[in-house]
Amino acid sequence: MGMRYYPILLNLTDKQCLVVGAGAVGIRKIRGLLDNGARTVLALDRCYPADQTGHELQMLLNRPEVRFEEREFQLSDLDNAFLVVAATSNAAVNRTIAEACRERGLLCNVADAPKLGNFIVPATVCRGDLTLSVSTCGQSPALARLVRSDLEETFGSEYADLLTILGRLRPMLLELGLPTQKNTEIFRSITTSNLLRDIETNDVDAAKRSLRERLPSALHSNLPELLDGVF
Repeated sequence: MGMRYYPILLNLTDKQCLVVGAGAVGIRKIRGLLDNGARTVLALDRCYPADQTGHELQMLLNRPEVRFEEREFQLSDLDNAFLVVAATSNAAVNRTIAEACRERGLLCNVADAPKLGNFIVPATVCRGDLTLSVSTCGQSPALARLVRSDLEETFGSEYADLLTILGRLRPMLLELGLPTQKNTEIFRSITTSNLLRDIETNDVDAAKRSLRERLPSALHSNLPELLDGVF
């Protein structure tokens, strides 16, 4: 059995991140940080990447959150960083970065040697606010990608729409002051109903019926709000 990790989801809002190494792996890491709310990303590399990787970096630099500096890593780069990614092609440099982060108590991911860092990034499928993550604890990225591919086929965009409805419903239902057990039963009834299929087949009338049959009568007038933008 490999190293065990505690799975968490990080809030990167207003956080500064550092990516050392702007090759293909570094570009992927930068994109992932931006897609998940990082306020700023400083990317460092000794030379500007060429060919397609350079083009992809330039596209990222069009975003105000990204800054690139063509130079080597310095310890002072860690001063304001919340999260660090070591993604250079030099194992010694990556180790130096990891050790410096460890001394400062910073989150660090080492692309070529996951055990040197203190976190790894799982393979992820996102459907709106629904996040499905797969990890092999660094033992087989290929297997993680295979499982992710299966999840992508199984969980379509209809799951994002279902979650939107459930997210809107939750405060409405809680406001009624029903017993916790009753709320649990209602949500379970909805998630196991035909509503997901109704969304997938774009059948708004069937979706309304599915909800009306399971919601308290006090919320029947809220159906248009619950389904707004879903169909």
